[in-house]
Formats: sequence, C-alpha cells, structure tokens
Amino acid sequence: MYPFSEFVDAGGLIAYSFDLVELNKRVANDIDAILRGANPGEIPYYQASKFELAINLKTAKALGHTVPATLLAGADKVIE
Repeated sequence: MYPFSEFVDAGGLIAYSFDLVELNKRVANDIDAILRGANPGEIPYYQASKFELAINLKTAKALGHTVPATLLAGADKVIE
C-alpha cells in the first residue's frame, strides 16, 4: 500500500492517495495570502476530500494475488 499513485505507476501494487496537484495549489494559495499580509492563524485548515485508488494488476499477478472484482470496480486507475 503506497501513499501516492506514482508508486503504482512504477510497479507498486496499490495506492490510496489524495490529489497531490490539488494540495499543492492550495498550499500555493495559502503562501500567497500570507505574503500579502494575511494572518496565518486565520487561514482555514484544508483537509483533502478527494481520494484516488490505483491498482497495478501486473504486480498483483507477479505476486500471485487476485484482486476482487468489487475492488477493481471502485478503482480510479487500473494498470494492466
């Protein structure tokens, strides 16, 4: 189980991760607001709400695992 889908692209079995691009945009906006004079204590805390499930079937097969169809149905990204 990996924290980012890029690990699955590189051959990892499975990842359940938040959208890193969205998080980086949020951080950039917060930094911009601080540099423009905003009080950091008044900037609302952001918690990721969008997650991605990625599965690498090639790796599962190499390890001798079968991935249940229900898990595959819920996956956002499947590498075959």
